[in-house]
Amino acid sequence: MARLDHIPEDASPVSVSQAGLIRLSDPARAIALNVLRVRSLQTGAYVSHFRGRGMEFDESRPYQPGDDPRSIDWRVTARSTTAYTKLFREERERPVLVCLDLRANMHFATRGCFKSVNASRAAALLAWAAHHRGDRLGGLIFGDTTHRELKPRLGRRAALRYVHQLVEHPDWKNRGVAAGAEPLVQAMSSLRRVVRPGSLVVVISDFVGFARAAQSYLSSVARHNEVLAVFISDPLEQRLPPPGRYRIVSPDDELAIDTFAQAARADYRKEFEQRKNELEAFCRRYGVHLMPMSTSDDPVATLQLALGRRTH
Repeated sequence: MARLDHIPEDASPVSVSQAGLIRLSDPARAIALNVLRVRSLQTGAYVSHFRGRGMEFDESRPYQPGDDPRSIDWRVTARSTTAYTKLFREERERPVLVCLDLRANMHFATRGCFKSVNASRAAALLAWAAHHRGDRLGGLIFGDTTHRELKPRLGRRAALRYVHQLVEHPDWKNRGVAAGAEPLVQAMSSLRRVVRPGSLVVVISDFVGFARAAQSYLSSVARHNEVLAVFISDPLEQRLPPPGRYRIVSPDDELAIDTFAQAARADYRKEFEQRKNELEAFCRRYGVHLMPMSTSDDPVATLQLALGRRTH
């Protein structure tokens, strides 16, 4: 677990401010977006080249373990006794789209801050990192009631626009019952419609309700783009606390839970494991990078560890 070294001690655990997200511009300079070095939940670290347009062929070199088989240079390989792989240079001004989930189920935490808060900080960091690298920034910000699309643009104003739309999103005030999986399906459908081949797409969500329809749209996006799925969770979602009686409080309600029953504890943990395993299987199948993040993690340190640090 990463300490919240980059977040002020007086920062709210249940909401975000425009000033707070703007302050993340400086630490975002150290986050590398040129090559993903994402440690997935199960499959280990790997490096990949960006897909589709937005790439320029550089050279071929002997194939090495861990290289993407889709990048094998078959012409050179056919003339040699050794397999060769293509290396690419990314074109500048590559579109980066950050898709952020602000549904009601994201406004929850038992440690650190709300899932929606840490997700928003990660989204702002990626927005600033894209700006510092000279990429075009756009994205989707969606909740149960409102869905906003931001077309990719260049410059500091694009990052400020993203931060402003994030902070002012109406679903920060929606702490009621979630609308179900439909907003996630709609967001993935919109993402498929607006994304252009060769983009870097980041989806930040707890992936509750990530069923077949949403998976179909995102798998289509992943065919021609580099996709990073940031999986946000709270420790309580993974397993119940030690046997006892606990209170869960929201602005409108209070709930008591009993965790003495061993069978209920096992079923609860199994449900989360199933959701996590299904997401892992999807990511492996379609070449999506999977990055876990807890409500108690420092998003700056977590993103730097997963994506690598810029050296210049």
